[in-house]
Amino acid sequence: MTATPAVPPRIGLSSYAFFWRGSDLVSTPLDLDGMLRECARLGVHRFQICDRPEIEDYDPARLAALRTLAEELDIALELGTRGTDPTHLRTYLRLATALNVTLIRSMWSAGEDHPDAAESERRLREILPELEATGITLALETYERVTTAELITLVRALDSPRIGICLDPANTVANFEEPMDVVIRCAPYTVNWHVKDFAFSRSPGWVGFAYGGTALGHGRFNYDRAREILRPAERGISEIVEFWLPWQEDEAHTIRVEAEWTRITLDYLLRKNGREK
Repeated sequence: MTATPAVPPRIGLSSYAFFWRGSDLVSTPLDLDGMLRECARLGVHRFQICDRPEIEDYDPARLAALRTLAEELDIALELGTRGTDPTHLRTYLRLATALNVTLIRSMWSAGEDHPDAAESERRLREILPELEATGITLALETYERVTTAELITLVRALDSPRIGICLDPANTVANFEEPMDVVIRCAPYTVNWHVKDFAFSRSPGWVGFAYGGTALGHGRFNYDRAREILRPAERGISEIVEFWLPWQEDEAHTIRVEAEWTRITLDYLLRKNGREK
């Protein structure tokens, strides 16, 4: 009997793949330890702890325990937060060092903090020597609050291998940007890829459309074309699975669908990347 190929180590799950299972809306939410164990059960060896601010309150002992668990399960960790404030990013550099993380995803803005391009560049130039000294890469995500052109201009101005782009072409549709055009323009600067599929459906009464997520390979995103452009295996770009799953009619159904999307997406990625070591 032929063995099932392992998920390539640069392909991982985000905490957004556990959005509902890790939320207070379910009776027994998964914590980060539980998410790690689920990654291991699925044969996944990378996990991005993204927008889970509780980790900022972990004391050194709890961080050490999380790192030990990840190492025991053979899972590489990444971190994700929002904003460019140097003080906040230093918190994540501390966390990254404690967890043996080499990539932090962030975003141009955080809440009501939306600096202009000049201020963003100033902030990132302040933190850049610390990124370079630690060897940690900061990946700024594409999303609708800034144009792709603005983000590329910022990354090019900083001109450092320690600051790149976290590519998420699904986000930029809300800014009337065509996803594959975003992939093409961001490809030279991409260091991290949020992989998720999306689809449009008619709203009730046929008045307008709803834009939402689906399991990879079941929507409008051309994964094959994006992979051809990005060459993630050759360039060492991590592919992190996320979902836009609306809450279903009840907890049990929501949990079941989220787990099913995870299985379908990982199977799809295995078919596309199965020979990769």
